[in-house]
Amino acid sequence: MLETPEAVLDALRENDERPYGLPRTVRAEELVEAAGQFEDKGLLVTALLELMEAYEYTGEHRKSPVVFARLLQLWDEDRGAFSDWEGHQVYWRFKWVTTSLLEVPDVPLATIEQWTGRMRERYREAGHGMQPVAAMAHRVALHTGSGLESAYDLWVTRPREPLSDCEACEIRHRALHHVAFGEDEQALRIWAPLFAGAVSCQEEPYVSHAFALLPLLRTDRVDEARSHHLAGYRYARGKTGMAEEIGLHLEFCALTRNEGRGLEILAENRGLFEATGAPKARLAFLTGVQVLLGRLVEQGYADTPVAGPPGRQWTARTLNEEIGAEADELAAAFDRRNGTAAVGERRRERLERRPLLDEPLALGLRVTPLTGPKDGGAAAEPAPAPAAHRVAVPEDFAELVAEARRLADQGHPGDTPLWERVAERVAADGYVHDPALGHRDLLLAELAEQRAFAEDERGGDGRAAMAEAAGLYARAGLPWHELAARARVACRPGAGKGQGEHGEGSADEAADKPAEHLAVRRELEPLLELAERMLPGGDREPDADFRPDKYLVVLHCRAFAAHTEMVDALPDAGPETAARFQEAVAALHAAAERWEIPHQRAAAHLYEADIAARTGRIEEAVERQRRSQEILEETGTPWRATRGMLLLGQILMRTGRPGEAAEVFRQAMARAARYDDRSFPVTAVHAMLGHACRHAGELSGAVRHLSEAAARMEREEDHNGAAECRLELADALAASGQPEDAVAVLESVAREGGAESGGPLDERLLAQIRLTLARGLTDLEEHRAAAEEFLSLADTVAGWEEQFTHTMVAAQAAAALARAGRPQAAGTARERALASHRRAPSPVPVLEMLREFADLATRGEEEDLQAALGHLATADELLAEVPEDPEEFPHWYHAGHNHLCRARCLARAERFEEALAEADRADSRLAEGGPDGEAGRAETARLAALIEGNGLERPKDAVARLDAAVRRCAGTGLEEAARILTALREDMASR
Repeated sequence: MLETPEAVLDALRENDERPYGLPRTVRAEELVEAAGQFEDKGLLVTALLELMEAYEYTGEHRKSPVVFARLLQLWDEDRGAFSDWEGHQVYWRFKWVTTSLLEVPDVPLATIEQWTGRMRERYREAGHGMQPVAAMAHRVALHTGSGLESAYDLWVTRPREPLSDCEACEIRHRALHHVAFGEDEQALRIWAPLFAGAVSCQEEPYVSHAFALLPLLRTDRVDEARSHHLAGYRYARGKTGMAEEIGLHLEFCALTRNEGRGLEILAENRGLFEATGAPKARLAFLTGVQVLLGRLVEQGYADTPVAGPPGRQWTARTLNEEIGAEADELAAAFDRRNGTAAVGERRRERLERRPLLDEPLALGLRVTPLTGPKDGGAAAEPAPAPAAHRVAVPEDFAELVAEARRLADQGHPGDTPLWERVAERVAADGYVHDPALGHRDLLLAELAEQRAFAEDERGGDGRAAMAEAAGLYARAGLPWHELAARARVACRPGAGKGQGEHGEGSADEAADKPAEHLAVRRELEPLLELAERMLPGGDREPDADFRPDKYLVVLHCRAFAAHTEMVDALPDAGPETAARFQEAVAALHAAAERWEIPHQRAAAHLYEADIAARTGRIEEAVERQRRSQEILEETGTPWRATRGMLLLGQILMRTGRPGEAAEVFRQAMARAARYDDRSFPVTAVHAMLGHACRHAGELSGAVRHLSEAAARMEREEDHNGAAECRLELADALAASGQPEDAVAVLESVAREGGAESGGPLDERLLAQIRLTLARGLTDLEEHRAAAEEFLSLADTVAGWEEQFTHTMVAAQAAAALARAGRPQAAGTARERALASHRRAPSPVPVLEMLREFADLATRGEEEDLQAALGHLATADELLAEVPEDPEEFPHWYHAGHNHLCRARCLARAERFEEALAEADRADSRLAEGGPDGEAGRAETARLAALIEGNGLERPKDAVARLDAAVRRCAGTGLEEAARILTALREDMASR
């Protein structure tokens, strides 16, 4: 197969397209052997350079110097065998050899220094500057810790040379110098242009993402650290040449309390345990693994299974011990070689690091939680910081019960931990009830009531516990308490009824609602009548148990039920339903004023505010909510106001005021934390706050809160809710210029979203996530991965009833295959998409697909104008079949872009007059769109001007066209388009 130089050269080209890894390296070794059989030494040079590159990027640093020695020998023997580029590579790869020798502790330091001297001599002989040599000397000093500052000065004070490392890599090494001295802020300032995208290279900024993680955490830039981890690890994943960086990502997981994420990364990179060609990088990787494993052992997960070297089962403890011994020996070998203790000291410093955050940093990813045995004797986690108004728990039991009752009467959330402690004491062996606390059944009833509240707050059904409380109150001889508890049991329609999975059965549930509300009224009415009979007044003496607040509970339950019925009936609530709601709320309001119970007055205002908001009376809704909050704050119970604040935030969101809503949500969250309100719906509020921030343009806040909401939902086993948050999170990340982070988030959901993961997602939600993922991969120009995702998704949706979804996905899959350079598969997929469109029309993605095929057909080496024009003719035919309906389908837009695409293709084929005519047709159709068409017209004007000025050599016509286009852009606020067209106009005018 490789019997001619041409065959070897073709094989080298093919191998160059493979990703770095063992298959590419093995093939490169074979091709060196094949190239050596021919007299053409140039072919051998090319093969050796390819092999050295394969070694460099797969961490085979032991082998790289041997290959370079052969290259250098060929260079000295026959420089004519080297092209200009290959000759440049000889000098460039001197640097690779220095770093490769530094990687291996068996190579004496004197040999490395001799090699640096040899590099200096070769550079001087060839007339090259010494800055790259100084850079290598600094690299050695940074590793050994000897003469570091002087080596840095000799390097950075020299001007850059053509053989200097690229600017992005030099920035990394300058920053790492300052990290070595603990100067995190200075390092991050140096890194800033790299992370801002001003400079980049094949490896950067991804390598620097890993090295900057610790400085970012130590300077409290956790949002940036999260982003660096997401994008940086996604690039490093599975690359044997990035073992050190993967070790740093493992360390990051340990330092941010994301041990579960760390174990996933360890499992994904298990092959690194077998990569031994780069000992220095291996030591860094093993040390990062140990930081993670040490954290697991400290937490009590020493016996948890973990991924380690193949061939046996590993736990956190056994793997930590195994690799610890090897890593210690490696560090010692380097220090013996270097004559310093720097490597061992850096290793010890890493192993001594502890988490830098009090709580896990929400990464936005779907992560499998830690499982497995946990030791009982694990070191305790640090206690959470106390809330500003956290209630002290009295040791004396009588004081404990009294304080719990007092706080419960105030509605203070601090009663929760007190009741929990009371429950523990009552349940303990040997508990003897003190009659001074009241009837024993009273205390048991209070505890049952607290259990009911807790179950309701967790989204469960607390009616059984509340019914138990009612019975206990009855036995204790407390009729008003019993009545209030019975009303709480009765007031909820269909409580405890589960939603059909993925919303199934919703139509039946809607049909049952009126019957459920009727049943609630029939249960509540006798209780209301009883409450009225029991009220003091006239000849009736007050009952010894009479508590106005319990009477108000009954009225509140009726208002709650009427509100629920009203909400279920909207937007078509009848007059009877509305009247019941008004009557119930008015009664609650009047009784609250009569008996001076302000929080019930506030509750009445809130019910009215909610219905006002739902029926479009927004200003009234805001006014009533704020009056509710004022009442609670005036009466010294601000902790009761948080739920109303959440309602206000939702109202503000509905009225398009997301910035104000976000501030209200923040205030509510801060107030709940201040009073240690454990019943506050923190998870839901993080989700609402993230949503509000995204719509307000506060994208960093959106990322932070949506990440936290998703992590909490996952812990609460609300997998669909978590996935929805992550979908919105990905949108926020993409909008904030972090598309790789967005894709990393979506990949984590798509990977774990199937039924086999233990947390299956709704099929349609998962399909939407995968569609967004595929589009994100397209935006990153990872076309092969995008095509695979589109094709897999097309199979998933093929059986759906609404087949237009399959048409859309099939069309996008075909376009992705074309962009990925797989023409045969793309052609087959295109025909499938067109066939699907004939069955279930979805014109927009199919038209976009055909334009994409046309555009690609006239790019690259093998231009095919006829194929392009054929695709566009099909697009025109398809467009003609779409019914004219301006509101549903903008014909002008697609017709204009068909013409624009045809103009572009004709211009590439140098058929300029035809291209200009098509551009004019495009402009005419796009003008039909009014302001919506101006962006397309701006691009059309740019293309037409290039055709006129460059192709047809009529720059004056181009200038006139551009003048008109600039005026239109300025008039419609297209500032960036106006800037581009103005620059082009000035260029044309200067000719």
